[in-house]
Amino acid sequence: MERPAALDVHNESVMACVRTPVQNGRREQFVEEFKTTARGLLALHDWLGAHQVTQVAMEATGTYWKPVWAVLEDDFQCVLVNARDVKQVPGRKTDVKDAEWLCQLLEAGLLKACLVPPKPIRTLRNLTRYRKSLIRDRQREANRLHKVMQETGIKLDTVASKLLGKSGRSMLDALLSGTTDPKVLADLAQGRLRAKIPALQEALEGSFTPEHALVVRQILAHLDFLDGSIATLSEQIEERIRPFASAVELLQTIPGVGQVTAEVIIAETGGDMSAFPTAKHLVSWAGVCPGNDKSAGKRRSGKTTKGSKWLRGALIEASKSAARTKNTYLSSQYARLRVRRGGNKASVAVANSILTAAWHMLSTGELYHDLGGDYFARRDPERTTRRLVAQLEKLGHLVTLQTATSTTPDVVAA
Repeated sequence: MERPAALDVHNESVMACVRTPVQNGRREQFVEEFKTTARGLLALHDWLGAHQVTQVAMEATGTYWKPVWAVLEDDFQCVLVNARDVKQVPGRKTDVKDAEWLCQLLEAGLLKACLVPPKPIRTLRNLTRYRKSLIRDRQREANRLHKVMQETGIKLDTVASKLLGKSGRSMLDALLSGTTDPKVLADLAQGRLRAKIPALQEALEGSFTPEHALVVRQILAHLDFLDGSIATLSEQIEERIRPFASAVELLQTIPGVGQVTAEVIIAETGGDMSAFPTAKHLVSWAGVCPGNDKSAGKRRSGKTTKGSKWLRGALIEASKSAARTKNTYLSSQYARLRVRRGGNKASVAVANSILTAAWHMLSTGELYHDLGGDYFARRDPERTTRRLVAQLEKLGHLVTLQTATSTTPDVVAA
């Protein structure tokens, strides 16, 4: 780069370094400090323009880089880099030295840019992430409600599958209004829960004190507020993701991927798969692929790399949902790996498969084609046969294999 600039961004200040060419092939360096206020960032913008800077690099330090990026992105080619990849060389470490070192790396073309999607996608991403935070808050609040109800001795959650369902909420409201008769409370059951009224009457016997009522009332009020906030955010997300409506519908053809997960995939990746040369680049960026740490012919660790925690979390939830589907490739993959590697690693592997399928689908526009729950058995029939025979032999059977015909069985077990 002929006229690079680098910024060492902090909460209150930005240290800027610019390197420009002079006569005899030499380079001249300018260093200046600016405030991160709106006026200070505009002064930084004008200062970079006065030096005819073409490219600006900055580290992804928390959220401090975002206002700086917003001011500069329209007039400069901004490069966001991972701080892990630009560690300072040993020696003195100051803000000036950090900015100078980052500028030298940019000048030499040694920086690898992070993915920063356009403004509309960044706005959508902020909404989906905040919605996920509220969903987590709601789950914590629901857990507090279960804990308080355990203290009262009322075991409603042992009979009703959902404490905050229609029937459960009606009973909780009745408790808050002063009704403590188990028969009256149990009669508020709706639907299939009415078949369990005798069990409900026994479960609703307890000691619901005014102190419990105070806490439960606040928890329910907080839950109602969170439900309203989540619904409002979902409406805004649905409106802003309308240009990607076809992609959202396409992604939902993958087992385990619902509306919310599809929206997160679009928001986190930008919906443009051209930013990732292959599906392997995407799954590595998301942190759902095995690590590669090998030396002297020995593999030391296969721990997954750090990636987008928001995308990874959504994919793990989708993989657990896919594992519960019937006769699908993903459920078969999960069951197959869970026995050998455990549930957590199996979930990551299924998440890898989901994201790989998403990359191909968004790149080509094709629908999801399921390979079927018997894919692994069809892929290597001999291996499947040996495994099943070994299981029968462990149970004490003597197995004789015969060629399949219309009248003879595949396996004869004695």
